[in-house]
Amino acid sequence: MAIKSWLAKPFANYIYKQIKRGMETAVEDQQSIFEELIKVGTKTEFGKDHAFDTIKTHEDFVKQVPIRDYEAFKPYIEKIKEGKHNILWKGQPIYLAKTSGTTSGVKYIPITKDSIPNHINTARNALLCYMAETGNTKFADGKLIFLSGSPELGRVGGVPTGRLSGIVNHHIPAYLRGNQLPSYETNCIEEWEEKLDKIVEETINADMTLISAIPPWMQMYFDRLIEKSGKKVGELFPNFSVMVQGGVNFEPYKAKLFESIGRKIDCIEMFPASEGFFAFQDSQKAPGLLLNTNSGIFFEFVPAAEIFNENPTRLTLKDVKIGENYALIITNNAGLWGYNIGDTVKFVSTNPYRLIVSGRTKHFISAFGEHVIGEEVEAALLKAATEENIHVTEFTVAPMISSDKGKSYHEWFIEFENTPADLTVFAAKIDDNLRKKNVYYDDLVGGNILDKLKISVVQKNGFIDYMKSVGKLGGQNKVPRLSNDRKLADELKHFSI
Repeated sequence: MAIKSWLAKPFANYIYKQIKRGMETAVEDQQSIFEELIKVGTKTEFGKDHAFDTIKTHEDFVKQVPIRDYEAFKPYIEKIKEGKHNILWKGQPIYLAKTSGTTSGVKYIPITKDSIPNHINTARNALLCYMAETGNTKFADGKLIFLSGSPELGRVGGVPTGRLSGIVNHHIPAYLRGNQLPSYETNCIEEWEEKLDKIVEETINADMTLISAIPPWMQMYFDRLIEKSGKKVGELFPNFSVMVQGGVNFEPYKAKLFESIGRKIDCIEMFPASEGFFAFQDSQKAPGLLLNTNSGIFFEFVPAAEIFNENPTRLTLKDVKIGENYALIITNNAGLWGYNIGDTVKFVSTNPYRLIVSGRTKHFISAFGEHVIGEEVEAALLKAATEENIHVTEFTVAPMISSDKGKSYHEWFIEFENTPADLTVFAAKIDDNLRKKNVYYDDLVGGNILDKLKISVVQKNGFIDYMKSVGKLGGQNKVPRLSNDRKLADELKHFSI
C-alpha cells in the first residue's frame, strides 16, 4: 500500500467519528453558532445598523434582520470594495469570490479568515467520510483532477478576488499537490475550449483515480477523451474509482456519464456555493446530503411558497419537516446576514439532517398558475428517459403563451444523445409524469386550459454553442432548468432542429 492511502485511513476514521458525533448535536451546534455570529457581528457596521446589541433570540433576529438577496447587500459590499474595514464582519475579507448573477451582474461574495475553513474542510470531510465508510483509500495515490476556474486572482479594494474554484485551488493541501492535475498553467487558461483541449492532453495518459467537476463540464471532458482516444473513459483510466460532483442535480446526467465511463463508479455529491459549503454526501448507503451544521453557518428555512412574501415564516433546524420545500437562508462568519442564496431544499431525513437540492427560487414556471419547480421537471424527464432507454445531454423548459386560438403549453428544449423513435409518445410520457408530480399543472391540462407539453429538439452540442454565443461556456455557468419567460427559449430556437 502506498504511503498516502495508508496514512489516510486513521485520519479518515478520526474525522468520520467526529462527524457522526456532530449528527447528534446539530440543533445545539446551530444555536451556539447563532450566538457567536451575533456576538462578533455586534461590532460591525451592519450589526450597528441592525441593533445587534439587543438581539438575544432568533425571534429578535427575525424582527431586526430582514431576508436579503445580493442586491440588498450591495451598499455594504461596495464599502468593502473601497477597502473599508468592519463592514459585514470583523476586519476585511481575505478574498472576494467573483460570481455571475442573473440580475446583479457580477457579484462579489466575501470570504473571511473565519469562513475559509468551511470551504476547504468540507470537501476534505466528504472524501474522508467516503474512505471511512467504503475502505477505498487507494485513489489517494493516483492522479486527481479538479476542473476549476482560473486560480489567477485580481484585487478589488486591496482584497484578492477571483472565482471560488480558483480561490480554493490555492488551498489544496501540499500532500495532494503532486497528485493534482491539470497543471497550474492550464488551470489559468480562460478560454474554456482551449483549456479543455490542454486538460485532455495532460491527463489522457495519466493514472486518473478521482475526477471532480460539475456534471456538464465532466461530460464535455469525457466526450473529448473518447473523441481523441476512441476508448471509453474507464478503459483509459482503469483505476478511476471516484467521481465528485455538485452544482446541479446529478440524476439527469448520470446515465450518460456512466455510459461514457463504461461502468458504474462511486459518486460523492457536494452542495457548495460562493456563499458557503452547505452540505455533502457522507454515505454511499443513505439518500441525501448531510447538512453542514457545525461549520460557521446558521441556517434558516422558509417555506418555498412564502419566499416572496413581505414577512415569510423563518424556521430554524429544529422545526423543519421531511418532504417540505424550503428556500435556504444563511447567516455566516463571512458577514452574510439572513441571505437568500436562491436555492430550495427538501429534507429526506431529520436524524441526521440530510437534504436534497430541489431547485432555484427564481427558476420556476408559473405563467399559468402551475408553479412547476426544477425537481419536478427533472424527475418527470428522468422517469420517461429511463423507461425508454433515452440519454439526455441537456434540457430546459419555458412557457409558450398562445397569441391565437390555440392553447398555451410548456415547451421543452431537449438535446438528446439518442433521439426517441416517437417524440410524441415520449412527450406524452413526460407530460403524464409531470401531472402526477404537480397537481396545479394536472388541473390546467385536465381542464383544457393548457395543452400538453411539446418538445423542440436541440441540435448536437446546441447548448454548448448557445453558452459559447453568450460568453458563458465554462466557469461555473449552468443552463437554468426553468424560465418563466421566453428569453432563453427564443435564443435556443437558433440551435434547434
